[in-house]
Amino acid sequence: MFAIQVTLFLLICVLLALTVYFSFRSRREQDAAKRGLFAARMNICMGFMLILIAVTQIFFFSESSFRRIFGTILVLLGVFNVFAGIRNHGHFNRLLR
Repeated sequence: MFAIQVTLFLLICVLLALTVYFSFRSRREQDAAKRGLFAARMNICMGFMLILIAVTQIFFFSESSFRRIFGTILVLLGVFNVFAGIRNHGHFNRLLR
C-alpha cells in the first residue's frame, strides 16, 4: 500500500511540473497555434493530475462524505480537462501542419 501511495505522489509531482512547464511555454509563445498547443498539453496534464489527486482522496484516507464529494468533483474536473485538452490539441496540431 505504501508503494502505491509513493508512486501516486511522484506521478502527481511529475504532472504538476509538466503543467507548470506547459503553462510557462504557453504564456511565452508568440505564435497563436503553438500557444494553443501548449495550453492543450497543460490541460491534459492538469486533468490527469486532478484525477490522481481524486484517487488519493477517495481511496487512501479515512472515509468521510466530504472526501467522497471532493474526490468526485476532482474526477469530473479532471475528465473535463483531459477531454478539452485532447480536443484542443487535435485542433491546434492540425493548424500547425
